[in-house]
Amino acid sequence: MAQVSVTIDNRKYRLACNEGEEGRLESLAGVIDSKIGELRAAFGEIGDQRLVVMAALTIADNLAEARDAAEAERDRMKTVETQAMTVAAGLDQLSSRIESLAAQLAGGAET
Repeated sequence: MAQVSVTIDNRKYRLACNEGEEGRLESLAGVIDSKIGELRAAFGEIGDQRLVVMAALTIADNLAEARDAAEAERDRMKTVETQAMTVAAGLDQLSSRIESLAAQLAGGAET
C-alpha cells in the first residue's frame, strides 16, 4: 500500500492509497484545497469546519450535475439510436421495394 502526503487548507495529511494512485489522490486533494480557498476568498473566515462542509457540498453538487448530464446524454443517445434504427428499417423496406420494382421491370422488358 502506497502513502502520499497532501496539503488541504494549509494542513498536511498523510494518506494511504493503492500503488499508482498517488497522483490522482494528490490531484483530488488539490481540488478540495482550491475549493476551500475560493470559498474563503468569497466568504472570509467563517470557520474551518464550515468551509470544509461548504466545499464538500459544492463538489458533491458538481458531481450530481455531471451525473445528471451524463444520464441525459445516455437518454439522448438511446433516442438517436432508436431513430437511426427506424430510418435503417425504412431504408431496408425501400431497398426491397426498389429491388422488387427492378425485377418487375426486368421481367416486363423480356416479354
